Amino acid sequence: MSISIDVWSDVVCPWCYIGKRRLETALGRFDHDVTVTWHSFQLDPTIPAGTREPVHEMLAKKIGAPASQVRAMTHQVTQLAEAEGLSYDLGHAISVNTRDAHRVAHLAGRHGLGTEMHEALLKAHLSDAAVVDDPDTLVRLATAVGVPADEAADVVAGTEYGAEVDADIRRARQLGISGVPFFLINQKYGISGAQPADAFLNALQKVHAEA
Repeated sequence: MSISIDVWSDVVCPWCYIGKRRLETALGRFDHDVTVTWHSFQLDPTIPAGTREPVHEMLAKKIGAPASQVRAMTHQVTQLAEAEGLSYDLGHAISVNTRDAHRVAHLAGRHGLGTEMHEALLKAHLSDAAVVDDPDTLVRLATAVGVPADEAADVVAGTEYGAEVDADIRRARQLGISGVPFFLINQKYGISGAQPADAFLNALQKVHAEA
């Protein structure tokens, strides 16, 4: 039997990248077919399009915390990321509206490259401090994973796949998802947050045993 996992994630979410790696670790220890589908979620859809702000400054405003507390928070998540083989540069990361990035991810998904595109966007923002609402950056990342450059450029310049992004977010609301990452196995079992790899593996084994 094939097991499906639907994942809601935002491409600027540090916990989502950690969760992705932990899921991949679990999948590497699970000897059955699993199909993973990535879905759009925006941590802050109210950010005006084109607005860019250093992540540290954004967080300080959002939680009303001093810069020292924000640095401590990001240092902690950076250390957790390192344990999963990830290298974060949150001190230089730029907060943006992620709608365009998600539209490009849907284009990539149409080409069977959804996972690769999501990986590229997470790495670009969290590790490389790339600005993931920049049109040239989005086209470059898309073509690097195999999306035709002309299609990527057309999507970035227009509004295509906006309805798909909205549908993903609407489905998340219906499921009661208020934060990401969120993993839904076989449309039945939900896992919220970047749980340890063992938690994913146990859930997968349970679903397989039941089937």
